[in-house]
Amino acid sequence: MSKPSLLNDHGALLFAGALLLVLGLVLQPAGAVQGSGPGNPTGVTQNPGPVRQMVPAIATSDSNGSMIAVTGIDLTGSSILYLVDTNSKQLAIYQASGGSDSMQGVKLVGARKIDLDLQLEGYNDKSQYSYEELEKRFQDNLHAQPSKGSPSAKKP
Repeated sequence: MSKPSLLNDHGALLFAGALLLVLGLVLQPAGAVQGSGPGNPTGVTQNPGPVRQMVPAIATSDSNGSMIAVTGIDLTGSSILYLVDTNSKQLAIYQASGGSDSMQGVKLVGARKIDLDLQLEGYNDKSQYSYEELEKRFQDNLHAQPSKGSPSAKKP
C-alpha cells in the first residue's frame, strides 16, 4: 500500500478552512453603528452605511479518500451542505430547512462537474497580478539567478 501524501491527507481541511474564511469575510458586518459616547454625545450617527445582521458562522467539514463534505448555515439561516467528489470532480450543494412538517425538507441548490473549472488559470480574478504575469516574473527571476555550476555563481 502506498503512503498518502500530506496534501491528500490534509487537502480537505485546507479546502474547508479556506471556505470558512471566505464565508466569514462575506458574513462580516460592513461596520459597527456608533452610539452615544465620549466621541458622539448626542448618539446621532451620520452616514452609518448599510447595516447587516451578523449570522453566527457554524460550520464543520470532513473527508475520506474520495469525498469532501462541508456544512454551514447560509444567509437565510438554513443548513447548507457542500459535497465534492474528488474522484469524479463533481460538486453538489444542498439546503436543508426545518420548521413545521410542511416546511421541512432538503433541496438540491446546484450541482456541476468541476473538472474544467479546476483547469482554469483564472476566472473573475481580481488579484494584483494575473497568473500569466506571475509566471513571467518567476521565469524572469529564475533566469536572472546564476546556477550553482556556472562560473558566475562562484565567488572570487
